[in-house]
Amino acid sequence: MSLPTPHEAFAHNRRVFLKNTGTGIGTAALASLFAGDSGSTATAAPGLPTGAHFPAKAKRIIYLFQSGGPAQQDLFDHKPLLNEMNGKELPAEVRGEQRLTGMSVNQSSLPIAGSHFKFSQHGESGAWLSDLLPYHRDIVDDVCFIKSMHTEAINHDPAITMFQTGSQIAGRPSLGSWLSYGLGSENKDLPAFIVLVSAGQGGQPLYARLWGNGFLDSKYQGVQFRGGSDPVLYLSNPKGIPASRRRAQLDAINSLNQHQFAQEHDPEIESRIAQYEMAYRMQSSVPDAADFSDEPESTFELYGQDAKKPGTYAANCLLARRLAQRDVRFIQLYHQGWDQHSNLPKQIRGQAKETDQASAALVKDLKQLGLLDDTLVIWGGEFGRTSYTQGVLTNDNYGRDHHPRCFTTWMAGGGIKPGISHGITDEFGYNVVEDGVHVHDFNATVLHLMGIDHERLNYRYQGRRFRLTDVHGEVLNNIIA
Repeated sequence: MSLPTPHEAFAHNRRVFLKNTGTGIGTAALASLFAGDSGSTATAAPGLPTGAHFPAKAKRIIYLFQSGGPAQQDLFDHKPLLNEMNGKELPAEVRGEQRLTGMSVNQSSLPIAGSHFKFSQHGESGAWLSDLLPYHRDIVDDVCFIKSMHTEAINHDPAITMFQTGSQIAGRPSLGSWLSYGLGSENKDLPAFIVLVSAGQGGQPLYARLWGNGFLDSKYQGVQFRGGSDPVLYLSNPKGIPASRRRAQLDAINSLNQHQFAQEHDPEIESRIAQYEMAYRMQSSVPDAADFSDEPESTFELYGQDAKKPGTYAANCLLARRLAQRDVRFIQLYHQGWDQHSNLPKQIRGQAKETDQASAALVKDLKQLGLLDDTLVIWGGEFGRTSYTQGVLTNDNYGRDHHPRCFTTWMAGGGIKPGISHGITDEFGYNVVEDGVHVHDFNATVLHLMGIDHERLNYRYQGRRFRLTDVHGEVLNNIIA
């Protein structure tokens, strides 16, 4: 008699072990999946038996990610010295040992570029804003500006990956996936994690791995909605196929999947079943959420007329509010085009026009609906821009290179202290001088606001425990209300 191969022996032992110890887990999971329509479908991750470590300040997050790196000194971080020293060389002691990108490392000179835009103070908080952001003036007293963000990554892909996954190296779970894993869903008819990308924007590419599940189960990945009448591909029934036939087809597929699960006990089979069921329920829930016909004209006056055009940033902000009303846990918007290496005065004006009104409208709309208190809104990119110009500086033109040493992000609602600024940069807008906030600190704070201890939300993979903040991160308690 031939001996079994190592693979056969492992498979046999694994099946016996899972049959004896794992069937109850699988049965419980399937029971909860098909439990019917009553109650919440929230499920907790291992280590989170109550769904959170402590009472949460926020129930949901809307993350307005501005891809490309918005220039903080042209938007939020007022630095008059830059205008006074316009055209003069950036002092060597200010730059220090910071590395430069390949796009400006060979420049013979690094002349300071003053901002072309006028700054003024607004609200009771006296927050500084450039004239690029007239609508933000209405929300400064609801917002916490973090002006001392910093990161190590100096190029787009590792920098945006760092923000979304806590690592510059691709393959880790995204922030939304960690939250979905840790807290589950509060809406049985919509995914816990939904992604919206502005249509038709140029700029740095965005990859699905930015909202991917990494080594977590695939049911925790983000689901991307497109603009238009068909937000999710292949969700609608083909012409001539009634809902009853789709239900019968789905029941047959699920029966086969359950039979396979009984034999193999592979958790991904459970995820496959859950995803089929979710897709079926989304056939009615997604069109309802994406149908703006019940919105009054005052809504479009608030968000701007672009909100009537599916796929625009304004439309996605409005859709995000509608998804928040439906208790979607994490809603991620991406808007490309903030990478202004040249022709910044013209390009950033266009970017601000596309995003200013809708960003402010979202905060105001959530507030008037009573949702801002438990909805955390985040606005920011993967890094900032340099105070020196990339390329030639002229009277009417300049560009700015990537700058990870300091940049601005803002947060509103969801337990954040309103009307404050956190962190200070030097007079050149080049270095953090007080209360620096690293990406890990930022993500630790986001998880804290959702009731999660970032050190305790972890997942064992390939022999070690991983978490969003790796072995770092400090919660920013002084910005929490």
